[in-house]
Amino acid sequence: MSMIPQVKCRRCGASFSALRSSCPNCGTRRVTQSGRTPGATPGTVKGTASYERAETNTKWQMIFGLILVVAVILAVIVMVTTSLKSPEGIPGSKVTPPIVDEITPPVIEAPPTTPPPPPPTIEKISILFGTRLMNEGPETWPTQKVGQEIKYTAQAYPVGLTGLEFKWSTSDDTVFELTPEENGTYCTIKCLKHQPGGAKITIECFGKTTEFNIYTSEG
Repeated sequence: MSMIPQVKCRRCGASFSALRSSCPNCGTRRVTQSGRTPGATPGTVKGTASYERAETNTKWQMIFGLILVVAVILAVIVMVTTSLKSPEGIPGSKVTPPIVDEITPPVIEAPPTTPPPPPPTIEKISILFGTRLMNEGPETWPTQKVGQEIKYTAQAYPVGLTGLEFKWSTSDDTVFELTPEENGTYCTIKCLKHQPGGAKITIECFGKTTEFNIYTSEG
């Protein structure tokens, strides 16, 4: 075993004798470790101006640190005190909402409605074919042939009433076909077939009713 110590190249990692000043493999110079002990800095030597300044800075740093800690403690105390005074900070406490007076909206009365006018009072209804009355008795009843169409007119009295609506009907719609016009003021009646005795025609308006009979003939 060789007594000469070996060193390792810091570049290529090859081992070589400590007596060499450079690596035989890559030529990198060997760095020799210094054996000197580093001297103390002025700030660490008592009695120097640097040491005094370092001591002063350390004291101020401690003072500022204490002030910061006290400020944090005071802030925590204020937060805890505020939360204890506030109802929201007490577990299980309920906050009573403020009482607000209910405003009753004004009642707007609807305008009075005008009652509908009373129905007209009809004294009599006359049925005419031209100027000839059809409902003044059996002697005035007309006769129609099968297939014949006649337009009859309803006339209410007293004359001049408005809003009238006449409703026509027959006792046998297999004998006569009725076609009212203009709110029933006119009605065309067609004879569909012959029937002995004919059929009855009824007209009604506002509770007043009149009727007459129409006979039929084969033609």
